Amino acid sequence: MLKIHGLKKKFGNFQALNGLDMEIEEGALYGFVGPNGAGKTTAIRIVTGLLLPDEGTVELAGRDALKYREEVKTEFGYVPDEFGMYDNLKVWEYMEFFASCYGMSGLVARKRCTELLEQVRLDDRADAFVDSLSRGMKQRLCLARALIHDPKFLVLDEPTSGMDPRNRMEFKEVLKELCAEGKTILVSSHILSELSQMCTDIGIIDAGKIVLSGSMWEILQKVNDSNPLLIKVYDRREEAIRLLRQDPAVKTISIREEDIMVQFHGDYEAEAYLLKRLVDGGIPVSGFIREQGDLESIFMQITNREKGKVVLTSEE
Repeated sequence: MLKIHGLKKKFGNFQALNGLDMEIEEGALYGFVGPNGAGKTTAIRIVTGLLLPDEGTVELAGRDALKYREEVKTEFGYVPDEFGMYDNLKVWEYMEFFASCYGMSGLVARKRCTELLEQVRLDDRADAFVDSLSRGMKQRLCLARALIHDPKFLVLDEPTSGMDPRNRMEFKEVLKELCAEGKTILVSSHILSELSQMCTDIGIIDAGKIVLSGSMWEILQKVNDSNPLLIKVYDRREEAIRLLRQDPAVKTISIREEDIMVQFHGDYEAEAYLLKRLVDGGIPVSGFIREQGDLESIFMQITNREKGKVVLTSEE
């Protein structure tokens, strides 16, 4: 759906993008994350035609998005991080105004707007003034507006920033529904726990380049593989430690309360054989599990080159 190659953009002496390469497959819900100043918003503005790069190519739905900027606008919907001011419009007027921008009017426009307001759970607020909506409701309305022309690709820049937990949950569910319907979605966010729950793929950008990308399962698996095994034994701890030291895949052993923490460089099969050796050796094992990692862990490892550079990944 989206292919970016060699994208560069400089603002004065600041290199915002430095040879950005990324690809998003059709039907993916792609999480786009990185520290402040890493180049996320610059990349999004180039993809949506709001900014031209110094170098590089952008292909959207098989077309050159830089050469045919006007033509490809029908292929995507854009939800910016800031909602525009429409104090004097009611929700249904707001939707019908943007429907008219795409040549819809009358019953066709009303039907489409009604469907979208229902989809984003705002049908009961159709007669409310836009300015009276909460931050979360405004972002859902902005999403509905971006869907009016039924685009194949959605681009969302920090869509859940400032939302309360309930609104974020509802917004997340809407995105998952849209992905299930066949939409391809690019969403940037600082709330990494949220992205890990809903995204199929992830890309981490730092200093204007993608430093890690892949399916969410692959990324989390890499995190888990680097985490220690937590082994709990009912008795005979010293004997267990001696057995563990005999395994070449065991790199370090430490004790944390009741757990034996083992840095173990092996796959699932190797883990199973390690457990079998302990049991065969008469060790009463009561717990054996790989400590679970998360997206925040690997994000911090990759981007924390300078103290204070990494953005907060908890709910702000």
